[in-house]
Amino acid sequence: MTELCSSPCERWTLCRSVRKTQTVDDNKRCCRFKGVTSSPRDAETRVWRAVLLLGSAHHQNPERTVLWTPADPSSQPMSFVEYHDVIQEGDTAIVFLGHDSMFPVRVERGGQTQTRYGVIRHSADLLGKRFGSKVTCSKGGWVYVLHPTPELWTLNLPHRTQILYSTDIATITMMLELRPGSVVCESGTGSGSLSHAILRTVAPSGHLYTVEFHQQRAEKAEEEFRRHGVGHLVTVLNQDVCKEGFGVSGLADAVFLDIPSPWEAVGHAKSAIKKQGGRVCSFSPCIEQVQRTCQALGEHGFSEISTLEVLLRLFDVRSVSLQLPDFGDAGEAADPAGEGAPASTTTTGPASQSAVTCRTALAPKEMAGHTGYLTFATKSMV
Repeated sequence: MTELCSSPCERWTLCRSVRKTQTVDDNKRCCRFKGVTSSPRDAETRVWRAVLLLGSAHHQNPERTVLWTPADPSSQPMSFVEYHDVIQEGDTAIVFLGHDSMFPVRVERGGQTQTRYGVIRHSADLLGKRFGSKVTCSKGGWVYVLHPTPELWTLNLPHRTQILYSTDIATITMMLELRPGSVVCESGTGSGSLSHAILRTVAPSGHLYTVEFHQQRAEKAEEEFRRHGVGHLVTVLNQDVCKEGFGVSGLADAVFLDIPSPWEAVGHAKSAIKKQGGRVCSFSPCIEQVQRTCQALGEHGFSEISTLEVLLRLFDVRSVSLQLPDFGDAGEAADPAGEGAPASTTTTGPASQSAVTCRTALAPKEMAGHTGYLTFATKSMV
């Protein structure tokens, strides 16, 4: 029987060999194709699932042996769902010039990136450096090079469509009750802002089925997912969700709709959700869309239908100087006996003005208004 040898503290790369076995070291724990005796970390869950699948293939073809060898952590590719320390060729990095100025860059050997502080040379300034490093540009200024996250990607992604921002995304992921292992159906993919947030939430064992009607946008999204290290967690479909559905049935824990006529896809959403029940969310900018969607949800047996709007109001915390009020001289008090006798007064010069400095939060003079309505509903188990 062919053995699989693994270390519980390292990630693994898959290599295949014919008629070959691996020597077992004392510091390694072994498992058989029929089952795993040691429990790996959560980040390796998908790897061990692959082991069990390959074990079935081994019984059909015993001539093939699957070996696992430890890989250098620094050689692992960048991923939006797992933090990686060292910048490598092909990684996506966020060049941070300030809170209101940053942009993504694809790291390439020999490449250069222009900033207002000068040139960043990828080979000399980025490759082999740690994410979060402070990089000096050719003009003497400096920037930070950050590891990409769904939040940073939302602020820096190339806009192919209008996107959802963190305020709505946070509400959606919570109200849909998403967690690691969840299966989610989404339409449409658009620029992938919500998709990246969903993928990080459902990783490492969940999956996203995202449908995009526009072929070029679907191809671009699939390419981005692959470059960002989340391609194994997502399936991109180029089709009309209102006519062809999500490509799955009875599999999803949640469904998200961001399309012009979501009421036409409610039936497909119900078919995609598990028989045990699940949640559905629809994002619509117009209240007329909400009305028709709520009607369709009720007709298809959904319950707990509710619509909300999330508005974000940012306050500016700063130090302000407040002038103390002048209440006049203390000697100008009324006669306590109330007999009308003139009170003694003391004439003094003009009161000295004084001020105090304190911290306060100031409301913005302008704020972002309506973005869209979020309609949520539940598919019951009945």
